[in-house]
Amino acid sequence: MRRPVARNLTVLAVSAAVVSVGAAAPPAAQSRPAVPKTPVAVGYGGAVASVDPDASAAGIEVLRKGGNAVDAAVATAAALGVTEPYSAGIGGGGYFVYYDAKSRTVRTIDGRETAPLTADEGLFTENGEPIPFSDAVSSGLAVGTPGTPATWQTALDKWGSRKLSSVLEPAERLARHGFTVDETFRSQTAANEQRFRYFPDTAELFLPGGGLPAVGSTFKNPDLARTYKELGREGVDAIYHGELGEDIVATVKEPPVDPDSGWNARPGDLTAEDLAAYETELQAPTRTSYRGLNVYSIAPSSSGGTTVGEALNILERTDLSKASKARYLHRFIEASRIAFADRGRWVGDPAFEDVPTKELLSQRYADSRECLIRDNAVLTSPLAPGDPGNPAPCAGGGTAAPTTYEGENTTHLTVADKWGNVVAYTLTIEQTGGSGITVPGRGFLLNNELTDFSFAPANPAVHDPNLPGPGKRPRSSIAPTIVLDQHRKPVVAVGSPGGATIVTTVLQTLTGFIDRGLPLVDAIAAPRASQRNAAQTELEPGLHDSGLREELEALGHSFKANPEIGAATGVQRLPGGKWLAAAEKERRGGGSAMVVSPVR
Repeated sequence: MRRPVARNLTVLAVSAAVVSVGAAAPPAAQSRPAVPKTPVAVGYGGAVASVDPDASAAGIEVLRKGGNAVDAAVATAAALGVTEPYSAGIGGGGYFVYYDAKSRTVRTIDGRETAPLTADEGLFTENGEPIPFSDAVSSGLAVGTPGTPATWQTALDKWGSRKLSSVLEPAERLARHGFTVDETFRSQTAANEQRFRYFPDTAELFLPGGGLPAVGSTFKNPDLARTYKELGREGVDAIYHGELGEDIVATVKEPPVDPDSGWNARPGDLTAEDLAAYETELQAPTRTSYRGLNVYSIAPSSSGGTTVGEALNILERTDLSKASKARYLHRFIEASRIAFADRGRWVGDPAFEDVPTKELLSQRYADSRECLIRDNAVLTSPLAPGDPGNPAPCAGGGTAAPTTYEGENTTHLTVADKWGNVVAYTLTIEQTGGSGITVPGRGFLLNNELTDFSFAPANPAVHDPNLPGPGKRPRSSIAPTIVLDQHRKPVVAVGSPGGATIVTTVLQTLTGFIDRGLPLVDAIAAPRASQRNAAQTELEPGLHDSGLREELEALGHSFKANPEIGAATGVQRLPGGKWLAAAEKERRGGGSAMVVSPVR
């Protein structure tokens, strides 16, 4: 019914701990002023890092009450659905990476959205031509079967210690009482104002009184509070087999558009059968050895683990700790270019494509690609992929294809508990504001994840593994990553939003921390570069406006400015049972790192 580090590990730990004595988490608040943003915190009892202080506080509340890292991760994610509704929520999906301290193993959940069972390669074409991306985004056609609720339930069932109703309580309270609007929330609303006005339910919720929410005002979402209450009472069957799911299907099939807007919101073909058929995928993580450490991440359908892992393997042969800043960035950029060339040819949903995950992550294959890199020259993009099944030194494996577009939003959280369990979890509704369509009376936005498919082959001469298909998961770049030492104990866990820039953000953060010896909070804050097999490498102002740019341009690099790349968070295990949580200092208005019992 529709309703209205092995190298210098000790030094890294000590230097990171000196950055701050930490920030304690207050009880989950009714509004934001009492919860300041702090980018680094050190202490005992567990840690949470996210982009938002209310969300981090929700996770800390669960840890304080005896919950474990999985419980706290779900609580934090649910709270982000309240305070970061344009990045994540129950209308989307994501990837969950979990380290179990007792067994010292890493496990993962693929909670990616899926295409309707009726979808085919022509999902985004009309009269044989791809429809404009801007037309596809704000439509029912872009909406995939949500995977986030199933991910929460799967994680809690497998590794959690609390019921869904319990871990949703802080987020439900936050939605009911409200949070304080900050400049980031207002600016993201402003960027979406025009398309939000296409959909009356979205405009009513996110444009209170017909205008942008004022900084400092309290933003309440009683519909979402009721939705969380219903999920807690009925479980996720309310979505996959119940009335809430019926509301989602009705909204996708007939997007509620303001008739005066003139917007043509194409209907989607999501059905109750699609919701009932949805399943998360429990799968082995990717694993890469780097500098004597073991780097674990998510396997396909995301390309994050394979692409970060391949790039690390390419960089393994270079001592980045002693390289000049220019040589370090040059090698980082070229390794990223090569890994993205291979990603585009070989990575898609393994239920539909033969993805050579093991071969892409082999050191032998990385060595065959690394020899393409020269210290006095720059590779040309689009670079042709190699052949991981038959690696030949310095050889390509076919015709080049450009990297297709992927929206640059999403959100990431990282959690650790007092028992040593760790979660790195990236969740998304795709671009900022998702599809722009709010489910009437339910308080959450639907995703536009299906636009992560290629609308048409990037190059007709090259097989594209990321074309739509029935029940298929679109390729992602999400890369939640957990690094273990030789004793299989955690060293660091990181992740980031940012679409395809997630891969380069995680790669740069890891190399900054492991190779360059930066404290985790500084590795996260360092100005970023992102090369994705494109003619130009994107640079944040700290690099674009520096002498390094000119030095690299002299080698042949071409750059363009990007004001902000990613918004990472991480946790680090310190000696003596302490944890360090780290988040952004400036990006997205700064992140929020908290611990249960801070070091004073």
